[in-house]
Amino acid sequence: MVRLLLFSLLLLPAVLAGCTVGRVPQLAPGHYQVARTRSGALAGVADQAPGRRLYLAQPTPDSLVFYPGPQARPLRYGLADFEGLKLRHGEFDFDIFTLPFKLRASREGVPAQLNTTFNAALYLGRRLDRYHFRRTVLPTGQAVPQIRTAGFGYGGFVGLGSTIVTADLTRQHAITDYEGAVLHGGVAAIYDIRALNVGAALGFDYLLGADGPHWLYQGRPWLGVLFGLNLN
Repeated sequence: MVRLLLFSLLLLPAVLAGCTVGRVPQLAPGHYQVARTRSGALAGVADQAPGRRLYLAQPTPDSLVFYPGPQARPLRYGLADFEGLKLRHGEFDFDIFTLPFKLRASREGVPAQLNTTFNAALYLGRRLDRYHFRRTVLPTGQAVPQIRTAGFGYGGFVGLGSTIVTADLTRQHAITDYEGAVLHGGVAAIYDIRALNVGAALGFDYLLGADGPHWLYQGRPWLGVLFGLNLN
């Protein structure tokens, strides 16, 4: 069972690598990089500003307007140029996460543990959104633009949680069973679904109180899955 859970965590980024579909007007104005395009006209955007971010004005239902710089002439492209266009947009990400479970390895004769007690964390990292444009032809024969989006991120987190403490888990130091408070921190990789974030985490716990130094998992790594709300 432990191996199955570990395998599932390793596969999580691939499973989450899906995408959502949106209309062009839903693309927020801001700075983007042209990642790839099959359009000769749009290829000129990257040629005129290789490696630089281009400012994209508010999209209309059938056109995009890029500004390579403050004094540069705007570059306008219509629906016919959208096919194959890929944009990238990066920014810092600040989120609040919950960790529904932590998987701990076996230690000193205690079997592997799957903890499902309360855990929360503040996350700060880097997020990269990718946008793939395409044209879709409706049954009416009208061509409309759509965007396939996927957002990925990585960063660190710190937070507060709880764990069950027993004598067996503290080398017989705890005099009673109780739910102890832990500080935790670590790194995470996330997949951003608009306002919702899902990901995998590698963290470390530190039990607060007199039993902390005797706790089997003090400072030991664990694997977990996290869910969060995008705050920016």
